[in-house]
Amino acid sequence: MDNRPKLYATVAFVAGVLVCLGFKDLYPDLERRYRRRYGVRKTLTSSSLALDDQIHLEDHEAIDYEDAKASDVPVGIEACIGNTPFSKSSHCPKLQFLNGGGGSPKDRVALSMINTAEEEGLLTPHSGDTIYEGTVGSTGISLATLGAVVERVPPAPIVDPMHFVNRARTLAAEHTADPNRAGRGYFADQFENAANWHAHFTGTGPEIYRQCHGKLDAFVAGAGTGGTIAGVARFLKSHLPHLDVVLADPQGSGLYNRIKYGVMFNPVEREGTRRRQQVDTIVEGIGINRVTANLEAGRELIDDAVKVTDDQALKMARWLVEKDGIFVGSSAAVNCVAAVETAQRLGKGKRVVTILCDSGSKHLSKFWARAGNIGGKVDSTLAHVMSESTPVDKATQIETD
Repeated sequence: MDNRPKLYATVAFVAGVLVCLGFKDLYPDLERRYRRRYGVRKTLTSSSLALDDQIHLEDHEAIDYEDAKASDVPVGIEACIGNTPFSKSSHCPKLQFLNGGGGSPKDRVALSMINTAEEEGLLTPHSGDTIYEGTVGSTGISLATLGAVVERVPPAPIVDPMHFVNRARTLAAEHTADPNRAGRGYFADQFENAANWHAHFTGTGPEIYRQCHGKLDAFVAGAGTGGTIAGVARFLKSHLPHLDVVLADPQGSGLYNRIKYGVMFNPVEREGTRRRQQVDTIVEGIGINRVTANLEAGRELIDDAVKVTDDQALKMARWLVEKDGIFVGSSAAVNCVAAVETAQRLGKGKRVVTILCDSGSKHLSKFWARAGNIGGKVDSTLAHVMSESTPVDKATQIETD
C-alpha cells in the first residue's frame, strides 16, 4: 500500500511520455489542416531579431495527396508535347528539344497533322489507316514515336519520282487504291500541310509571348518546311507589329537570298543551271532551295535573314555546351549564331528569342564528329565564335557551268 503513490507516479510519467510522443506526431497534421482551413501562416518572432523583423515559415510538405486529381497526370505521350521551357542566356532560347515525343518542334507538327486529319475524316483510328511521310529527320522521328516501317531511298531532286517526298505520296496513293489492304493511306505532307504552321501559331507563338510577358524585340528561326517561323511570326506580329522576324539560314540554302533579294538561288550556282538539290552542308533540318506552302504562309512577315556558315555553327555548338551546358544539334547552333548577330545589330537592352530545335544526341555521327570532343580548349570569346570561316574542300565544290 505504501508503494502505490510511487506506482501512480511512475504510471503517470510513462503515460505523459506516450501522450507527448503521440501529440508530437499528430500535431503537424492537425496544424496543417487548421492552416489550410483558415489560411493561417506560421510565424516565428525571436528576441535575437530586430523588433520589427519576422521570419515567415512556409510548409512545402503540406500536400494532400488524397485530394490530387487523376486529370493532373498526363495521359499518353501526346500530353507531354508543348509548354516547353524558356531559358535566359546571351539570347533567349526556347528549349524545343524537351518536347516529350520525338524531342523536337516536330512533335507539335506531327500531333497537329494527325489531329487535323482525324477531324477532317482523313484518318480513322484503329481502322487500318496508315500515315506516309517523306522525311530526313525530326518529323519522321515524331511521327514514328510509337513505331514505323522505314523505307530508305537514295538522294534525288524534288522532280524525281524517287525523291523521299514523292515516294511517300506514291505509297499513300497505292495503299488507298489497293482493295486487299485495310484502311487508307494518308500522306502527311509536312512541307505543304497547313497544320504544320498552325501548330506553331496556336502553340509555340502563344507560349513565347506568355513566357516573355509580351516583351520581345526579335524572333529568330531557321526554316526547313518553314512552319515554325511562319506560324510563330503570324502570331507574334499580330500582337507585336514592330517585332523583327529574322530567318537563320545555313550555307547552301537559297532562302537567305529569297528573303533578302526576292530570288531563289545559291551564290555558288547560276539560277537555272542547278545540278543538285542543295550545296553540301553539315547542317541538317533547316535550309532548302525551294519555297514551301508553309513558308509562304508567313514569308511576308520575315523582315531579315542571316547567313550562317558551317564553321560558325560548329563553334557555336561547342560554345553552348562548354559555356552554358546546353548540348544541341546543328540547326539549333545556326539559330543561335543568327540570334547573337541580331542582338548585336539591335543593341543593348533588346530581347531576342530563338529556337533550340533538337539535342546534340541526334547529331553525333556527323555534326559532332566534326565539332570534336567537348572540354579541353574553350574558345575564349564570342567574337571568335561569330567570326566567319568558310574553308572550301572537295565536298563543297560544285560545277555551275
